[in-house]
Amino acid sequence: MDVLQLLPSDRTTTPARMAPLAKLPVFWALDGKRAVVAGGSDAAAWKAELLAACGAEVHVYAEDLSETFGNLIRQGSESENGRFVHHPHEWNAATFEKTAIAIADCADEEAAADFFDAACKAGVPVNVIDKPRYCQFQFGSIVNRSPVVVAISTDGAAPILAQAIRRRIETLLPPSLKSWAALAHSIRDRVNEKISPGAPRRAFWENFVDRAFGASPETDTESDLISDAGRIGENAKSSIGRVTLVGAGPGDAELLTLKAVRALQAADVILFDDLVSDEVLELARREAKRMLVGKRGGRTSCKQEDINATMVALAKAGKRVVRLKSGDPMIFGRAGEEIACLEQEGIPVDIVPGITSASAMAARLGVSLTHRDHAQAVRFVTGHSRLGDLPTDLDWQNLAEPRTTTIFYMGGRTAGQIRARLLAAGMKSETPAVIMSAVTRNNEKRWIGTLHDLAEAVEEIGVDNPILIGVGRAFSQARSSTQTADEAKLEYGHPQARAI
Repeated sequence: MDVLQLLPSDRTTTPARMAPLAKLPVFWALDGKRAVVAGGSDAAAWKAELLAACGAEVHVYAEDLSETFGNLIRQGSESENGRFVHHPHEWNAATFEKTAIAIADCADEEAAADFFDAACKAGVPVNVIDKPRYCQFQFGSIVNRSPVVVAISTDGAAPILAQAIRRRIETLLPPSLKSWAALAHSIRDRVNEKISPGAPRRAFWENFVDRAFGASPETDTESDLISDAGRIGENAKSSIGRVTLVGAGPGDAELLTLKAVRALQAADVILFDDLVSDEVLELARREAKRMLVGKRGGRTSCKQEDINATMVALAKAGKRVVRLKSGDPMIFGRAGEEIACLEQEGIPVDIVPGITSASAMAARLGVSLTHRDHAQAVRFVTGHSRLGDLPTDLDWQNLAEPRTTTIFYMGGRTAGQIRARLLAAGMKSETPAVIMSAVTRNNEKRWIGTLHDLAEAVEEIGVDNPILIGVGRAFSQARSSTQTADEAKLEYGHPQARAI
């Protein structure tokens, strides 16, 4: 059964197409190839050294060399990865024969145009330093952990930005990564012989990556890895897949945990709710199949039984399934039903928690839900039952306790009833209250006021997007700060209410 057939939707359920690129990033093998550098400046020396580091035979055409360039050629004419050949004269048409790449540092536009035209006529890719008009390719800012190489380009718009990005990446990639990458290169063929393509092989390399960001490999690491590959290969012959319940958070992709991103990158299939943002889905593995399974209040949704059956069928087919839920799957996400179903079928289940909307709301408002001056407890309460009304078994006397912060999830359509029940249970009408919709997203809205105006505020904000309602003294600071900073914002009937 394909759940996608059950839901009409304009949400994409196939991998997103690649967004436009200013330039195609390409890593070019130059080992043993002839490279030409015209000019004897320091800038030309840097490019020559870069080409030599790639194993190229670098032919330098210049009558005069800078001190830096001269030292480079004298000290490294037979360098570790390539060699330099100095031609003490200007380049000519024959210079480009059997040449893989050509670079020049030209004093003026005329010289640059001549070099560019000659290289193009010979069919040689060309770059004239600091003259974009005469460049068929560009050099990026490089992070070198070879064979791991990272290059950053801003298409020439902001070289300083590229350098800043490089510095940040340098701090993220340990020097030991070089050794791990070399090890991966040496064992890849043997691993591929032992483990068939698909999820088991990816699982091996994901475990490898976990180790690669730790200490350097030891003398017995290689044999251990080969043993692991053999064991995984044998188990894969009879193994089933697994399901990971992943919290997508409230919408802002930057609030995902690292573990959630890794799960999305490892998935074969992603079953996602309608509330999951496109920015979060963009972080998934592009080859993963995406299946929309609805689950949005007030709209057509897949039956929970169908979602369970789909997860079971995919896992038994050996797939790595991610069940992607908005917020935290363990808070009003019906995760318990899904876990019970999967465990009953003998399917392994992992859980990756996410940031629940209440925590995101508190952060956006700059308030503590358990401020010691206002609240000693916090409650998360569902604002609707299976029938779409308020649950019948809520203890309203307890919820009206003044030193407790209460967050109502999915309470937009029952806001009037929530207000009436809390007032009837003794809560004061001037108790601070907040409403937020689409928390952390571009279309986020918020209202800060009192319990007295709760229902009217929900009507103004609307219920097209997920709504959270917060009630309690903990929101008093959010209310007062908004009153001073946003006096020009929309007012509801009560003078203390503000919408943003």
